[in-house]
Amino acid sequence: MDLPRHFTIRESSHRVLNPVTPEKIALLGDAIRCGAGMSVLDLCCGKGEMLSTWARDHGITGTGVDISTVFIARARERSAELGVADRVAFVHGDASSYVATEPVDVAACIGATWIGGGVTGTVALLQRSLRPGGLMLIGEPFWKAEPPHQEAIEACHAESRDSFQTLPGLVELYGDLGYDLVEMVLADDDSWDRYRASQWLNMRQFADTHPDDELAPQFRAELQRGPRDYVRYERPLLGWGIFALMQR
Repeated sequence: MDLPRHFTIRESSHRVLNPVTPEKIALLGDAIRCGAGMSVLDLCCGKGEMLSTWARDHGITGTGVDISTVFIARARERSAELGVADRVAFVHGDASSYVATEPVDVAACIGATWIGGGVTGTVALLQRSLRPGGLMLIGEPFWKAEPPHQEAIEACHAESRDSFQTLPGLVELYGDLGYDLVEMVLADDDSWDRYRASQWLNMRQFADTHPDDELAPQFRAELQRGPRDYVRYERPLLGWGIFALMQR
């Protein structure tokens, strides 16, 4: 059980595996009023940057779960680097079925709602680990503008127009599920650029240094179309945010 190599190579230089910067992760911790002793569960935690920096800056404790052995190894290295390995733990496993052994103060799935088959299923999964009155964090894309055609939709890594909500539609969905939206931190063009554009350099350097690897031709092909599709479609059309929810 592991994540395909092409994902870990694309994001090899990233600390945060979503279109938000470390500064926005810090802002989120302040926005939801993280405090010493708060417990956090992060499903699909990636390299564990959120848990480790919040443990350092706010004194939280936490558990991160991810299917990638590469990302979990980096998360453990990062927690040791920041001196918080005694406060956060990282588990290699399938986040889609993970439930905390004790209810937590904050349950998060940031940028991976596919584990629950979408927002609705992921909210239900996170609720199983959340204490009454706790805070849920969901990271999710949304349409900033109406995609003009199917090519634009696919360039935004969607199958159809209905793959994502608009921002108002997403907020309404949270309400329909019985949750108040109590905070949010949204990606901007700069944070999208840091996420996408640095992938291009990672792919190019890998292809140059591993020309005989089976992924090298795939990465070279992506570099011919990916930057164009990003600036033409994804950057203007697709938004992304982290939404803090509390059950009504």
